[in-house]
Amino acid sequence: VTVTPSLNGSNYLAWSRSMRRALGAKNKLAFIDGSMPVPDFDDLNRRAWERCNHLIHSWIINSVSDPIAQTL
Repeated sequence: VTVTPSLNGSNYLAWSRSMRRALGAKNKLAFIDGSMPVPDFDDLNRRAWERCNHLIHSWIINSVSDPIAQTL
């Protein structure tokens, strides 16, 4: 997903609103709001959950400034 403007530290409110909309449009908001539980290691859904989780992490890292991304 593309979120503009990128998070730079002073624009969290606007960035957060845009990121939540983008994640909602992709049906992935539950991964960040706590409503999607992490499946157990032996659960057949665990690999799919991990794949989605990594995807969301990459979207977030790519939507923040470099100094912030280095801390994630």
